[in-house]
Amino acid sequence: MGLLTSIHYGITILAQNFFLSYNKEAMEIKKRKISIIGSTGSIGRQALEVIEKLGDKFKIIALAGGNNVELLKKQAEKYQPEFVSCNSHPELVSGSHNAKILTGMAGLEQICSNKENDIILVACSGKVGLRPTLTAIKNGIDIALANKETLVMAGDIVMSEAKKYGVNIIPVDSEHCAIHQCIKDINQVDKLIITASGGPFLHKSVEDMKNATVEQALAHPRWNMGKKITVDSATLMNKGLEIIEAHHLFGFDYDDIDVVVHPQSVVHSAIEYVDGSVIAQLGLPSMHIPIQYAITYPERFEGIKSKSFSFAETARLDFEKPDYEKFPTVKLAYEMGRTGGTATVCMNAANEEAVFAFLDGKIKLYNIYEITKKMCDEHKVIQNPTIDEIFAVDEQIREKTKEYIAKFSY
Repeated sequence: MGLLTSIHYGITILAQNFFLSYNKEAMEIKKRKISIIGSTGSIGRQALEVIEKLGDKFKIIALAGGNNVELLKKQAEKYQPEFVSCNSHPELVSGSHNAKILTGMAGLEQICSNKENDIILVACSGKVGLRPTLTAIKNGIDIALANKETLVMAGDIVMSEAKKYGVNIIPVDSEHCAIHQCIKDINQVDKLIITASGGPFLHKSVEDMKNATVEQALAHPRWNMGKKITVDSATLMNKGLEIIEAHHLFGFDYDDIDVVVHPQSVVHSAIEYVDGSVIAQLGLPSMHIPIQYAITYPERFEGIKSKSFSFAETARLDFEKPDYEKFPTVKLAYEMGRTGGTATVCMNAANEEAVFAFLDGKIKLYNIYEITKKMCDEHKVIQNPTIDEIFAVDEQIREKTKEYIAKFSY
């Protein structure tokens, strides 16, 4: 081999090594960095399945799992995040991982302050999601939001902060995710149409609902969800909460948000444009799809898909108006949403405590609405509340609801 040839060969090898190294670094840079608040819950577990399916497109920075420390430990060992957070007993999370273990609200706040994150999936249930979401927003981190209470309790504040800090809030709920996918120009949209499966009592009588067991209420015909949200689906309060969420997410008046019952849960929601065109998002009932959409937006990838959607196999799509006499929770949600302020905080807190009481066998299913309505009727609404006032009202209503339930007789 001549001298010039040797030099040329050496330069070629060096160049190849450089580009291999560069491409490897570029691939690392392209990984989207994500933390999951509520990794041990239904949405969190499915999100990890989505991330696993997407291969090397994500790097998990942190997992927060509440009280399920056993599962959180397994997740930490499998996915090797930098941080894990639990409510208590951090010693039980220790294992064959190098994650720093955090606890409580301080742990969630620390995770959501970490600007290494590109996006944070807020998948926990209850009011615990509100402060971490606001912390992430103030740190300029995009949110994939699966926590209803964040917007139901403090939608005005959250959306205002998101606008201020230029943060995207991408909805994970299948209904809001569907609307998000349908909108091309929000200024040309006239109406939002939210679909509801109708739950397990759609074709049952009011008397059937009044005498329903916990097992019957949890037997949702289409979706596999946590207990609280499944009971909300049985009373249609879940749809009421989604109406309030949609109002805040998309900035629409309540008069321009409709609900339609669609038992097959194939049409996940729709929008009507000013020219009368209606655009809907369809798909098989699977939370993997909206989860993946939210955490990969604005890109799309092949993900978890058991089979392709077939119009021929679906064959039939039914739609009907909600029965507001049978499901008065929807009317209550519209009323509290229009009232604004802490009215929605009250409704959310009272409903949640009543649902817990039903699951514990202390009240009947229909009492959930009756108790929630009573708390709302007696609540003195604070308009334009601060975050501290929101949490104070939440605590007051919960205590008042618990006291009322303790004396309740059915």
